[in-house]
Amino acid sequence: MPNSIAFAKHYIPIIDEVYQQSSVSRVLTSGGRMVRATHNAREIMIPKISVSGLGDYTRDQGYKTGSINLEYQTRQMNYDRGVKITADVMDVAESGIEDCFFEAGAELQRSHVAPEADAFTFAQIAGHAGIGSSVDDFGSATATDVLAKLRDVTSLMDESQVTTTSRYLFITPTLKGVLDDYSYANPTRSNRVLERFREIVEVPQSRFYTAIDLLSGEDEQFGYQKAVGSYVQTEDTEVDSSKTYYTKSGDTYTAVASPTKNNLGTYYELVGKGAALNFIVVEKSAVIKYDRHIASRIFSPDELENLDSYLLKYRKYGIVDLLDNKLAGVYASAATA
Repeated sequence: MPNSIAFAKHYIPIIDEVYQQSSVSRVLTSGGRMVRATHNAREIMIPKISVSGLGDYTRDQGYKTGSINLEYQTRQMNYDRGVKITADVMDVAESGIEDCFFEAGAELQRSHVAPEADAFTFAQIAGHAGIGSSVDDFGSATATDVLAKLRDVTSLMDESQVTTTSRYLFITPTLKGVLDDYSYANPTRSNRVLERFREIVEVPQSRFYTAIDLLSGEDEQFGYQKAVGSYVQTEDTEVDSSKTYYTKSGDTYTAVASPTKNNLGTYYELVGKGAALNFIVVEKSAVIKYDRHIASRIFSPDELENLDSYLLKYRKYGIVDLLDNKLAGVYASAATA
């Protein structure tokens, strides 16, 4: 009979992992004073101060009396996310990859924790009331279009006396590539507006939205997604030409081509839907970004009473918000729908 030889199978120590990059929003993390302020608190109180300006000094009456206005802003932790992952000890042993469960912990950080932290940070910033914002169609834009918009934004901030030493530009790789190609092809044309930023940071579009939904983990739905929004009945009393109105039939909403005032009572609006961001300009001191608590630990099978398994648990609790007096230091450009 012919020989029957089973060829050995050998696992190689290379993991086929998804492409991903580390956090790009970490440059906005707040400093040591925030660490002390949040040591044992769910809420933090931020002093907001203003003082009178100068008045005339007269030799007979001296100084004019000014005033100090001090009030406190309350901010609450707004990010509390976590997960636990288990793997049977035999599954780990038979996987063929040494320390595969520890590799899983690194993969969690790289492919989920970092992207979600970025997406949450940018959505909180872009969705904050009172910041400068616009909707810009850069789908077929040239570099000069993008540079002109950036010049408008930096001029606006310069006139508002926003410092340039800690001003960051977060922009999609696609638009950054448009700017890079322009600079290379036109070395004599000005792109000096890009010098108005301390750093230019590329943000993948998948992390760059005006609003996101944080998925609960129920029904195997983990992570985040661009916010889908919800339909609410309009409160408008006059037709707003900048809005899209919808009519409802059963569970279906249909856009109204020519809305009329008489029918406003039957119209709905889609609110809270996320849009792709083109870029965000942020002066760092305008941002409150701090991780109040991070719990990350791997438990061995000997530490678990009911399971012969490894257990990875991870939790992150913190805050991303903006300071009221520094909203002039933030501008967001969103793409058209």
